[in-house]
Amino acid sequence: MKFRPCIDLHGGCVKQIVGSTLTTEELNDDNDDCHPKKSSQLATNFSADRPSSDFAKLYQKDQLYGGHVIMLGPGNETAARQALQAWPGGLQIGGGITTANAQQWLDDGASHVIVTSFVFRPDGVIDYDRLTELVQATGGPQRLVLDLSCRKKKPPRPDQNNNDNNDKDDGPYYVVTNKWQTFTDFQVNAANLQHLSQYCDEFLVHGVDVEGKQCGILQDLVALLGEASPIPVTYAGGVRSLQDLDLVKQLGRGRVDCTVGSALDIFGGSLPYRDVVAWHYSVVQQQEEQQSPPNQPAPNQPASLPQQEEERPPQPPQEEQPSEKEQNQPPPPES
Repeated sequence: MKFRPCIDLHGGCVKQIVGSTLTTEELNDDNDDCHPKKSSQLATNFSADRPSSDFAKLYQKDQLYGGHVIMLGPGNETAARQALQAWPGGLQIGGGITTANAQQWLDDGASHVIVTSFVFRPDGVIDYDRLTELVQATGGPQRLVLDLSCRKKKPPRPDQNNNDNNDKDDGPYYVVTNKWQTFTDFQVNAANLQHLSQYCDEFLVHGVDVEGKQCGILQDLVALLGEASPIPVTYAGGVRSLQDLDLVKQLGRGRVDCTVGSALDIFGGSLPYRDVVAWHYSVVQQQEEQQSPPNQPAPNQPASLPQQEEERPPQPPQEEQPSEKEQNQPPPPES
């Protein structure tokens, strides 16, 4: 299990948004800077005054590979490229990816492209012709991530406590497209995950109904992904503490990576980013030690938090010490 960072872009600015409030109208709005006109629906948790490249450089410094840059609507291409150029090969890119532009984004520095809506028809059925074309356009499934962000068709009850959100009576999860507003007929289950795994390298799954709300994870969804996904999968949604990360690790059997967004202090939240990075490296080290043979050092040890070289103060010059030969010379004769 690993922590996967994120850079969400809206109107050319790094933001944290409650995903379920982002409508098609919001995405088509004429927002050309970090101060768009006020909306009655869009819920924004955080808007950065720093460029996307600053966040990419931070993740590079901490060697947090596999994070995602998501373009929420038009006007984000420049900011996305700035992030990718700040850390070539370290980040994935999603939002408006098609066969026409996928390879260009890879050339611009993305390790993978992330796609959802492009491979689903308006009637909610997967278009396997498009999916196959996309695999071919990216040179194979090894650079493609399928975003299977999902919701239950029966929304959570108003009194439901997300701290113990494990109610399977609400029905299965279905993939949603068009900024999470349109249900498809694609159910997130073991058989479907197994089938789609041949077309991609990873899955990305947002728990849409808790995404951006810092209200606890969708426990049943994390458990499903840990049990059923045959390839690497990243869960995002509702994380607000290190205890939530521990819960993802437990329910996901150590096989589900996790993204934290609005809760982090670098995005205006209360959860220290540094604590999450330290937690990440602690988990990575534990997993490597468990995979190592007895009495053998874990591979690539030590798995520790990257450290900056400590600056040492200048030292005063030391007197030159006589060599061993000089020390053994007889004293000069007395005059």
